[in-house]
This record gives sequence, structure tokens and C-alpha cells, in this order.
Amino acid sequence: MLDPTWQSPYAASNDERHANQLAVRQFAVRRKVPEALVVGVLVLALIIGVVAVPWLPAIGVALGVAYVWYLRRSLVRFERQGTSLGEQMLASFKPGGTPKDRQRVATVLDRLAATFGVDTVSALIVEDPGYNAALVPTGTGYTLFVTSAVMSDFELIELEGIVAHCLARHRLGQLARQALACTANLSEAARRKLVGEGFAYRADEVAAAAIRYPLGLAGALHKCARQGAAAGSFFSSPQFAQWRWVWCNVWADRATANLAELDDAELRALALEEW
Repeated sequence: MLDPTWQSPYAASNDERHANQLAVRQFAVRRKVPEALVVGVLVLALIIGVVAVPWLPAIGVALGVAYVWYLRRSLVRFERQGTSLGEQMLASFKPGGTPKDRQRVATVLDRLAATFGVDTVSALIVEDPGYNAALVPTGTGYTLFVTSAVMSDFELIELEGIVAHCLARHRLGQLARQALACTANLSEAARRKLVGEGFAYRADEVAAAAIRYPLGLAGALHKCARQGAAAGSFFSSPQFAQWRWVWCNVWADRATANLAELDDAELRALALEEW
């Protein structure tokens, strides 16, 4: 008999999406733990009346309520930082591509957006010699950035694969984690911890299963991995080091492949070829 509860491991589940979204709130809360402990100790000391002053407990209660209000607002502001990434990137790139290229990427995006359940997405071709693409939150919507090099050198099935990868990140609920890692004032180690290990690898699985042709995405990743950081490209700039987490080829500035890194483009391509 067929199991009605069975779900393909190559599809994004609601639990997985929820876990990715919850990771942002948990990360924000952990940053506030030391501060909250200090305030909590102070409030407790005031309430139990370490010093015998009648009005100190009332001050303690008021301080506790005020801190909870501040903490909630602070967490919301922190979590929403990622929504500004799209505007920052729009201001950093020069639009590129021919009218034919723009029509081509718009057609691919329109077809795949419905498959992945993504709405309010606009596409922008940016002038850059590097192979890469990214789906980024822009206010209440999303912008798909595709480099002009991808449009000129990728076959249609490879373009479809790299766009599907970007949309799969949205389907998995990863974008909030990645956008926040790109915009928040964090150390490199903290950024990597926030985005999680193997996020790009997992998005490849979901994307390849949805388009039913792993070799298209594998071919795109092979081209990304073998290009390296092109001279004069954004992907060889210091800014890319901070914004890398939203891009399909996370390690575009890497000269050689690192097959010990699960999110390395060459490793991901090899895995898709064996699928």
C-alpha cells in the first residue's frame, strides 16, 4: 500500500522551511543573551529588595517591562536587516544584457517561479564577467540578479538550472538567513554559522528534482567552478566576501576547488552528475 505520509527527500518540507526561518530568530536571541542576563539580575535584585527601599520593586517591574519591549523591537529590527540587501545590490551594479537576454531570463523566471511558488520576483542582468546569480529580498518582493557572462555563455538548460537553484533557496526558507548574514555586522565565523553548512548543496537537490534535469545545473556549476575570479569582476572584490552567501557560487573568489567543502561549486556539480 502507498504511504500517504511519504514525502520525497528532494522536496522542501514545511518543517525544513520552518527550521530555516526559526534559525534567524534563534540567532538573534542568542546575541542578546549576555545583555538579557545582566538586566534580569538587576531587575530581580530590585524586586526582591536587596536594599530596603519600598519603591525599588516597582522600579524593577517597570525596568523589566521596558526591557522586554525594547528586546522585541530590537530583535525585529535585527531580523529585518536582510530585506535591505536588494536595494544595496541594485545600487552597486550596472545593468547589462541585450533586450533578447532580458526576454530570455524573464521567460525562464516566469516559468520556474510558479513551480517553486515564488511571487513578486523581478529579473536584472548585471554587467560582470563572472558566472553567478542570486535571488535577493528587495523590500516586500525579490530580485533575481544574473550576470551578463551567464547570459552570453550558458546554454538554456544551464541557465534554467542556476535560476532554479536560486528559487529553491526561497522554497527552503533559506533567504532570510543568507540576507541577514550579508547585512548584519558579524564576524566571518558568525556569518557562516548563521547561513549553516551545506545550504547550497541542499538547494541543488531541490532545484534538480523540480526541473528534472540535474545535468543542466551540473553544467552551470562546472563552468562557475572552472572560471575562477575574473579580473575586474565584483566576485574578486572585498564586498563579495560579505555578500557571498546569497550567490549561487558562494566561493566564486576561490582559485581552485575545495572538495572538502560541501558548498563548493565543483563538488556540487560532481554530486549532481552521480545522481
